[in-house]
Amino acid sequence: MSPKELKFLLRLRVWLSEIIRPNELQVTLFWAGVIGFAGACASVAFRKLTGLVHYAFTQQYSGLVESFEHLRPLQRLYVPAIGGVLAGLTIFLGVRWGRRRSSTDYMEAIVLGDGIISFRSSIVKSLSAMFSIASGASIGREGPLVQLSSMIASLIGRWRKTPTLQLRLLVACGAAAGIASAYNAPIGGALFVAEIILQSLAMESFGPLVFSSVVSTLTVRQLLGEQPLYEIASVHLGSNWEILPLMLLGLVAGLFAPWFLRLLRASERMFSKLALPTYVRLGLGGLIVGLLAIWQPEVCGNGYSVVNEILHGNLLWQALVFILLFKLIATAATFGSGAVGGVFTPTLFVGACLGDLAVHAAQPLWLGTPLNPQVFVVIGMGAFLAATTHAPIMAIIMLFELTLDYQLILPLMLACVIAHYACLAFEKKSIYAESLKRKGGEIYRKQLAELSVADIMKPNPVNVDEDADFRSIAQKFISHRFRYLYVTSVDGGFRGVIALHDVKSNLTQSELAELVIARDLVQEDFPTIAPDASLVEALERFARHDGERLPVTTGANRKLIGSISKSDLLLALAERTKDPHQTADAPSNGAVAVVEG
Repeated sequence: MSPKELKFLLRLRVWLSEIIRPNELQVTLFWAGVIGFAGACASVAFRKLTGLVHYAFTQQYSGLVESFEHLRPLQRLYVPAIGGVLAGLTIFLGVRWGRRRSSTDYMEAIVLGDGIISFRSSIVKSLSAMFSIASGASIGREGPLVQLSSMIASLIGRWRKTPTLQLRLLVACGAAAGIASAYNAPIGGALFVAEIILQSLAMESFGPLVFSSVVSTLTVRQLLGEQPLYEIASVHLGSNWEILPLMLLGLVAGLFAPWFLRLLRASERMFSKLALPTYVRLGLGGLIVGLLAIWQPEVCGNGYSVVNEILHGNLLWQALVFILLFKLIATAATFGSGAVGGVFTPTLFVGACLGDLAVHAAQPLWLGTPLNPQVFVVIGMGAFLAATTHAPIMAIIMLFELTLDYQLILPLMLACVIAHYACLAFEKKSIYAESLKRKGGEIYRKQLAELSVADIMKPNPVNVDEDADFRSIAQKFISHRFRYLYVTSVDGGFRGVIALHDVKSNLTQSELAELVIARDLVQEDFPTIAPDASLVEALERFARHDGERLPVTTGANRKLIGSISKSDLLLALAERTKDPHQTADAPSNGAVAVVEG
């Protein structure tokens, strides 16, 4: 590079820093948007491929329930069983191909791990989920969507050599993008990850989650259209007194939720006791779904089309009782057998059924204006979701996004809170609790509370020798985004920093620039921090410093051993402030309960 080119690039670098001045959080926001776009594209691709596999199974492109209604009884029996066997074989064979030391699912990578998600394991899980979903398993597609988005986020972060805490945040952005792309609910997707996984609404983490969710939602709408997930007409309350039966519905949902959770766990324990290969176990789960589908094809899939039928009042309550019973058994069989997918949408299905049955039970006893069944169905979905996830805020926002009707927000808030506390009185663990407990979540929180600067610092920061010439200094600034360049002595001792703007005057004086060395430009009065300092002490040091990084030094000669960034510190402190007693309630294998095979 010629001297003229070097000076031009350095002038450009100084000019950009004066105009734009992006800090690390702003850069994170940019990459959160990139992850949201990539995650949405992966979501669309997965849906298209699943549709093709579904056609291979049923020779139809319609929805799962509609397809199974057109199949002969024998086909209804063997299609889910074959799909389960293929899903199990994918996991069975993929274990050898995908064996790595990195995390196999995104929840573990965010909550417990280092943010690194195995590409091979993610592909294996997604293919397995594709076979299960396409063949009619009673499970949702949101699980693999979130897994793929999070895997892409992990790959992007690793390509950028992102520090661990920021990498985990990027993976969380991928998870939020996956949820948002599945439900067309950007706020709900961001809140799901913030409330259940990160358990923090600090803007350092929540801002990127929102940005990623919104970009993902806009991308999916552009590629697939803006049609809502559930076709809900404008709904309203006949009178404010209707809040009373809706509050009672919240109580019923909260009391029913513990039994639903215990059913899933009992099924999981029962299947785990069977000494069967993975493909046989998943095939057995599919066979149970197939047997139920002979009489009730509505048990197939995540229940999306049936919920729409309920919202339009097309099902008699007597038929709905049997559909709900069969659906509970089918979901338990699919979940317990170890199928990869999500139980988020089946949870909404159960809540919709409870709401519809509740309005039919309350209508004969109600003396006021006729009750609106759609209101009860929507409130039932939100209340049951709040109870099973132990995340009432997320449930309120997500159901509000599905309806966009402010009339429902007050009864929805009351029902979700009542359902949450009613369930909590009988069941302390959410739908995600057991798997995280097995992976050592409480130990991780204890370790996090004991972190020091040395645990989150980046070693070997960019620096120059105090005798370095102006050309070397310029090349360092051009190659890196930092506003301050560390200067060290021959023995590695920290001497100070060179500010980017301090080199500006030398750009117009070429003769002087050739004589200047780092020692001439150094600012010796620059704050440092010791590696054994606490995170609180580091935060106080940053409060008196406008930079994005602090050098970490040790010993009498202040040897430079690393640097700590403000964004990493804020993320670590946000993690540290979580209630350790809530750890067991956080998910580990999917914000949508991704079940490992």
